[in-house]
Formats: sequence, structure tokens, C-alpha cells
Amino acid sequence: MAKFELKLPKMGESVAEATITTWLKEVGDTIEMDEAVVEIATDKVDSEVPSEVEGKLVEILFEKDDVVEVGQTIAIIETEGSGNASVENNDKKEEESKEVVELEKAIEVVKENASQPISKTSASGKFFSPLVRNIAQTEGISMQELENIQGTGKDSRVTKNDILSYIENRKATPEIVATENKVVKETKVEPSKQVVPVSVNGGDEIIEMSRMGKLIAKHMVDSVQTSAHVQSFIEIDVTNIVNWRNKVKDAFYKREGEKLTFTPIFMQAVASTIKKYPLINISVQGESIIKRKNINLGMAAALPDGNLIVPVIKNADQLNLVGMTKQVNDLANRARANQLKPDEIQNGTYTVTNVGSFGSVMGTPIINQPQVAILALGAIRKVPAVIETPEGDFIGIRQKMFVSHSYDHRVVNGALGGMFIKALKETLEAWDINQEF
Repeated sequence: MAKFELKLPKMGESVAEATITTWLKEVGDTIEMDEAVVEIATDKVDSEVPSEVEGKLVEILFEKDDVVEVGQTIAIIETEGSGNASVENNDKKEEESKEVVELEKAIEVVKENASQPISKTSASGKFFSPLVRNIAQTEGISMQELENIQGTGKDSRVTKNDILSYIENRKATPEIVATENKVVKETKVEPSKQVVPVSVNGGDEIIEMSRMGKLIAKHMVDSVQTSAHVQSFIEIDVTNIVNWRNKVKDAFYKREGEKLTFTPIFMQAVASTIKKYPLINISVQGESIIKRKNINLGMAAALPDGNLIVPVIKNADQLNLVGMTKQVNDLANRARANQLKPDEIQNGTYTVTNVGSFGSVMGTPIINQPQVAILALGAIRKVPAVIETPEGDFIGIRQKMFVSHSYDHRVVNGALGGMFIKALKETLEAWDINQEF
């Protein structure tokens, strides 16, 4: 019998570690090739780790909630064959694998998003994982302070437990206070956040927030505390688009094998409007503005558990309608099946959310940091409207929708925020009902 080491795979340029959430197999279970063995979670997305071989699970090296670095062995699978060829082969590649991981981490430092408040390495070259950096950012710990924390991890790296322990001790730090005649020690105690008690009676049910729910909640609160949210609203006549889609959707499906929804039509229009107003496609870093080169559209998608995730369509302005439709459908389907890769929900520069899919006429969405704007598409409704013609005005039935534009008033003023959706309106209302797809 041979033994195979199942390692935590690389999951994206900026992902260096993951948390074990659920073991799908137990020691002694038979595993097929490509069968999921364990569920993991990063600060970006949840996913599964499949087996590269078929055999029997003989050893689990990490428990639930343990944090594992990319490249580490998480389980041993016994396969058919003689000797320990798999393990020997893995041992031979161990040093090379470590070098590759370290090289990838070094490359990540260069590629890291410019808006990242704390870099992956310090001036001395000390590496900090994304989880540790996120905790440090949340707690207001500077790079200099982070560098002085004694790490217990591999190569003296600072682990999650190290930084949490440091934060706990930091809350009661003795300070030297000089008086006129003597020096005394005072204890500085940080004020604790006051939690308002909630009354619970015997008929109430207490539901623990999911991990993703907690992350979303924190992300939303952080966004409101960071950006000065302002909204602009506009009503768009999409009658031509509705009629055109009804006319071509069957032929589109027959030729492309894809369902043509309204979403790719709107996403394509948003991408073209961003090209006209590139200062919507920015981020803020301190007192500097980062103007993004690529137009990467985030597309909020609902998950079966009620949470939302935002897969990203990269270089959306370079896609025609067919390409956009395939991207939208693929990302939406894999989002619902929890099959997105970490890279597919990163580096968005502008987000679109379709509140109309739930019947809402309009909404006031919260900006997806570090972006500065987000668009909400309302439900399409048949409404009576005044129609202007050369012969005069008359009342008719039109297909209309509201669009809500939330933007960061620190860097996007009302003129830019309003002109952006006005241009989007003009693009959509000028849709040629006779065009080919």
C-alpha cells in the first residue's frame, strides 16, 4: 500500500491560509478520485478540497476550526500499490514546494491591491498572513506594532492566536505617569463596547449567525463607517429592451445554449458608462485616489442560505453581449452551488445588485468597500406614461424601472453621481430593437 499526502491547494493570489470548517470524510472512509474530503473557508469564500487519488483516509492532521497554510498536508490517504512511493515523491518535492509557496507569497506582495492598508510583509521582510493582517486592521494595530509581536508559528510567524492574545493583553497596558514628586504606574483600560441586552422569552428561538453572515455584517458596518453614503435615483424606460429580448431570447438560446436575461444587458451598459465616467471606477487610500485601469464588475448573487456573494466579471468592458451572458450565467450558477474560486470574488471595481429580482421597486445599497459606488436595479413594471410624438402627447403603457445609485460623497459629488446614471439611462433607452445579437 502507498500513502498520499493531501495538501491544502493554492486558492488564489492573495490567499495564504484557510480555516478547516467541516471534515466530509472520517478516518477509515473510502474516497473516490475528485471526491470532496473537507470544507474550508478563507476570508473571501468557502470551498471544498477534493482528493487527487482514490483510496482510504487513514489520518486527519488538522481539526475543525484549525487554520492551515497553503501547501500544508492536511490528511493522509492510503492508495493501492506497494511501498510508500507517493510519500517519497512528496518528500522529494517538499523543498521545491516550500520554495514555490514562498515565491508565490513574495509575488503576492508585489501584486497586492494598492488599497491594502497593511502590506503582507514588513520592512524587515517578515510575512503576515491575510487573516492576521485583517485582524490587525480591524483593531487599529500598526505595522510597527505588528512587527513587535512575538510569533509562535513556523519561522516565528505571528499566528491568529498570537495576535488575539496580544489584543487581549493590550486592553490593560500599564503606563508610566510622571507626577511632581514621583513616578506611578497607571493602568489604561479600553472602554468596552456596551451591548444592549435583548429580552428573550420561552417562545423565542436563538439562531447563531453563520460564519459568512458574520463577515457580511462586519463588512456592511465597516462600509457605513468608512464612506459618506449618498443616493441618486432615476427612472428608465426599458420598453425597447423588453420587447427586443422577448423577440430574440429563443433564437439566442438555440444558438448559444444560454438563457438571455436582463442582467447581462444591464451589465454591458454599466461597463460602457463607466468608460465615459472613469472617476466612478476608483478607490480611496488615505488622502489619495486610486483610479482603476480595469473595469471589473461585481454582481451580487443570492445564495440558498439567504446570504449574498459578489462574483466579479473581470474586464467587463471588453465583453460583447454573448460573452457577458456566458460570464453572468456561469458565475451565478456556480455561486449558488458554492463552487466559486477565491480569485473570482476579488478585485471588483464597481458593483451592481438586482433588488428587482425580489420584487423591490428600488433600494439603497451599501457600498462594497474599497469601491466608491454601487448600483441597484429595481423591478421592471408596466406603468402608464406620457409618450411624446410629433402629433402630440398621449398616455400609453410602458415598461419602466428605477435605478438607485449609492456613492461615496467623500470623492464622488452629486453631479458625477447623477450624470453617471443619466448617461446609463440614455444608453438603455436608445436600445435598437432591430439589432442583432
